[in-house]
Amino acid sequence: MTMLGSSLVAINQILSSFILILAFSLLVFILNYNRNSAIGRAFAVLLACMAFTYAGDVALFQVSSLDDAIPWLKFQWIGIAFTPAAYLHFSDALLRTTNDISRPRRFAVLGGYIAGAIFLYLAIFTDSLVRDGFFQPAVTQFRAGPLFGLFTIYFYAAVIWGVFNTQRARDRCLTTVTRRRMTFLMLSFAAPSFGVFPYMLVANQASTLPAWVLLATLFLVNVGIVTMLIVMGYSVSFFDAFSPDRVVKYTLATYLLRGPLVAMLVIGVIIAMPDSPVILGLPRDAILIPSIVSIIVLAQIAASYLKPLISNWVYHTEKDEVALLRYVDSRLLTTTDLRQALENVLTAICELMRVRTGFIANVAARSGPRLETSVGEAEAVEQALSQFDVSVLKDADGGANIFIPHNNFWYVPLKDHSGKVFLGLLGIEARSAQPNLTEYESRTVQLLVKQAEFMLEDRRLQQSVFGALRNIAGEMERAQRVRSAVRYVGSPVDTLLPSDEDVINQPDFPDWVRDALTHYWGGPKLTNSPLLQMEVVRRMADSHGGDTVKALRDVLARAIENTKPGGERRMTASEWLLYNILELKFIQGMKVRDIARRLARSEADLYRKQKIAIDAVARSLAEMENAENGTSPPQE
Repeated sequence: MTMLGSSLVAINQILSSFILILAFSLLVFILNYNRNSAIGRAFAVLLACMAFTYAGDVALFQVSSLDDAIPWLKFQWIGIAFTPAAYLHFSDALLRTTNDISRPRRFAVLGGYIAGAIFLYLAIFTDSLVRDGFFQPAVTQFRAGPLFGLFTIYFYAAVIWGVFNTQRARDRCLTTVTRRRMTFLMLSFAAPSFGVFPYMLVANQASTLPAWVLLATLFLVNVGIVTMLIVMGYSVSFFDAFSPDRVVKYTLATYLLRGPLVAMLVIGVIIAMPDSPVILGLPRDAILIPSIVSIIVLAQIAASYLKPLISNWVYHTEKDEVALLRYVDSRLLTTTDLRQALENVLTAICELMRVRTGFIANVAARSGPRLETSVGEAEAVEQALSQFDVSVLKDADGGANIFIPHNNFWYVPLKDHSGKVFLGLLGIEARSAQPNLTEYESRTVQLLVKQAEFMLEDRRLQQSVFGALRNIAGEMERAQRVRSAVRYVGSPVDTLLPSDEDVINQPDFPDWVRDALTHYWGGPKLTNSPLLQMEVVRRMADSHGGDTVKALRDVLARAIENTKPGGERRMTASEWLLYNILELKFIQGMKVRDIARRLARSEADLYRKQKIAIDAVARSLAEMENAENGTSPPQE
């Protein structure tokens, strides 16, 4: 064999070994973190099929004759025969998460596994499916038998049906989060089929083609499989995982870094090491073993340097809160963690019940329900919260009728473990006048509600911890600044103290107002806004349980209300223009095109008027701040 062929054989051997390691690693990860998920279990079956197939493939690189290869060729068929059924199983699980439950489809999955057992029997004990075989490095394989054409039709029919089911599941997704995850699955869905079936594609013609052509094709296929398999495993790890996305991404990334990647490097060293029994005057093992140990140790050191990069990628929007988390146990929930975890629960309930709009609100003793997360129409959610009558919760019986209908919504009270303390409220749009849940829906919703209650209760207990940590962190930073300052002889004392100049007198104040309005319903420009230091916001936080972000949102809403003229609201009246722009753009979140059409204005004119409207809000905020401080507004 030429040097090119030998190199391709070695590269394909490394890639096949890596795919085996990756499939097995993802299988272990899914069973550990997603074993309670139907999607996770179905994907685990698909990964097991790939693991069986590639275990045989890796073994075939080591055999030296066709007789030695035959047992491993038959071993591969454990994975090959059941892959079509695993595809149907996986796609059926995806559809079931969208509440599309089909008894015929379930029977088709069962029939697929029965068919897989039949094909496995034919492959191992008869010559009707595969027979004889040929021996060629890296592409050793059976030859097709009389029934192989039937298996080919069955294989690709099942895969195509699985693709159709996955596309249907994506089309049934009502929320952006699930559609995005389903799209990733669609893009990588073919990976297992490419990894299993190419063995058969070369079965009859392999001996007549140049070896380098087959090896180059196999190399390209293996690279594509590695990429798609990682994407597929990444996508599946989020389904039915009620941990925040931050935790899932970080856990998977570090797991792949410390597991499969290190294993691939070790395999590469073993394969690249010459087969000579003596290397540099020493036995081969005397060189190989220290090399493997060195790779493992150095890989762990490299991983420690790469982990901060992973942290920055995952935590780039909330570095401060994550820094606080590292002072305490990793179980503590940040605000974003809670929102994402509750969003996962809410999304699962909405998809299960086949509705588009829902929300989860936290409950403060003095201020009533506060929106934690929502999906669907923001206006409908805001109206539901404003019109909610807490007395309807007295009808909750805690039994099978988990939902309480009220004003076109179904509600569930969220309580602590004792059932006595009211923590929050879950609401979804009513799909009928009275709750009409199936037994499966009722059981699933109860489990999801328990998850939401646990998160809210846990977060309530942790609020005091976070408050204390923030105070300690601030004092530590201040102490560090003092310590650093006094090192320099002759430094003025006033440099040790922070500047307390009023926010409203800063030249960037209008820009801060615009940024906060842009992220009115949540985002770093609101949660990290300098406007949080305003006295009026701090005073308002007392009525929001100490939550300054919600207080700022309330202050902004009041500032917008201050721009409202008297009389009945009219969309096209010039005196109502500034208020209408602010309310439609920032409160309702409408697009500029839709606002321009509704106000009968051009988009260019709307952008000009929007700047004037934001300046009006800034002036209103300055007046509110001056009133709070008991000072007069500056003279223009």
